[in-house]
Amino acid sequence: MTSEPNRLPAARAPKAPKATYQCEVCGHRPAKWVGRCPDCGEWGSVVETAAAPMVGARAVTARRPAQPAQPIATISVEPARARPTNVPELDRVLGGGLVPGAVVLLAGEPGVGKSTLLLDVAQQWAAGRSDAGPALVVSGEESTSQVRLRAERIGALHERLFLAAENDLSALVGHIDDVKPGLVVVDSVQTFSAPGTDGVTGGVTQVRAVTAALVSVAKERGIAMVLVGHVTKDGHVAGPRVLEHLVDVVLQFEGDKHSSLRLVRGLKNRFGAADEVGCFEMHEGGISSLPDPSGLFLTRHSEAVPGTGITVAMEGRRALVTEVQALIGATVAGSPRRTVSGLDSARLAMVLAVLERRSRLHLHDREVFAATVGGIRVTEPAADLGVALAVASAAHELPLASDMVAIGEVGLTGEIRRVGAVPRRLAEAARLGFRTALVPPGCGPAATGDTPGGMTVLEVRDVRMALHTATRALAEEP
Repeated sequence: MTSEPNRLPAARAPKAPKATYQCEVCGHRPAKWVGRCPDCGEWGSVVETAAAPMVGARAVTARRPAQPAQPIATISVEPARARPTNVPELDRVLGGGLVPGAVVLLAGEPGVGKSTLLLDVAQQWAAGRSDAGPALVVSGEESTSQVRLRAERIGALHERLFLAAENDLSALVGHIDDVKPGLVVVDSVQTFSAPGTDGVTGGVTQVRAVTAALVSVAKERGIAMVLVGHVTKDGHVAGPRVLEHLVDVVLQFEGDKHSSLRLVRGLKNRFGAADEVGCFEMHEGGISSLPDPSGLFLTRHSEAVPGTGITVAMEGRRALVTEVQALIGATVAGSPRRTVSGLDSARLAMVLAVLERRSRLHLHDREVFAATVGGIRVTEPAADLGVALAVASAAHELPLASDMVAIGEVGLTGEIRRVGAVPRRLAEAARLGFRTALVPPGCGPAATGDTPGGMTVLEVRDVRMALHTATRALAEEP
């Protein structure tokens, strides 16, 4: 019996790429298909995506670059000069204006005024320098007639301001080729779809592809581009985080619908400081810049009122004198309410615990209400002392001096801790007519040597000393 020749094992066929699943809203990749995304909680957002086959590593072949590297000293900086938008508060946040080729992402809640602000910016750009090119506004959410009505209401009509309504990325690029603008406003990036890209409009894949294409167009043609973005229910920029990495500037448009105050806060800026804040006021005629907004956050009383304290908050590099009001309610059984408006509820709870423990105030069974004036939100620790004095004043029915501000962080042992930018805060308070300031130890004139003229700066160690000093200042008030 003859033996069969040795046979080589047959080569295995490559495995087909395993299907994967991805949420089109937040980008989360679950191990299997689920009806509800376990990360963001959206229903029906998980779709199947085919995984790309693994490709072996290959050697990279060198090629001739399109432009050789140059000595850094020979490179001109003129193409990167910012061009003012003629909207002062926006220029302040941007670091001087819009840079040609830069892409700005402006995110905010629905109805806060993003479209109104950018329509005014486009009109100011069109009415500015003729060599900067016209302005083009492309709306993916409204018709041209709807945008025209808003433009007429705010006076944003100019012959060099062009308007289009599109949802297709190719058509948007076609409008850019026809108009040859210097500024393009895309409202909003979640409403556009890129041809040849999978996923639904507004999904992670589409938003990433549209943004990457628009960034490429802006860089190649030297166009300043502003993209309007949506926000999640938590207030963060909607879409994948890579969206924020692709653009040059990320701005957050904040504001309460019941208040006329609007804030544009810089979150990322490759051309300037990322901690600047611009203030705007919404009114029937549109939106306007507020170069001096401090007066909006104060209530002028004819006489001192219990439960009122004044502090100086920092919004970016800007000092804002802010009034904090407190009210002590009735005694209740169980868990009394702690209601805040414009303040951090966790910091208020900490301040109340310190006051009860270190100042012998009985607040554990009392309702406490605390709020800021003018709709501003103050969350920094430097406002702790102002909040503590307002609560103590309301509890004792004892008003504080009307020309006094309090600046400092309250520690758990009752001590007053140092905070930053104290000279800038004191200068702003002195400009508005305040004559007495309570500051942490080491922040007085003996330590800094920089005290505004006509202002008395008093250092306080703890909350008990601060309350005693505040009431003594009231007794000495003429």
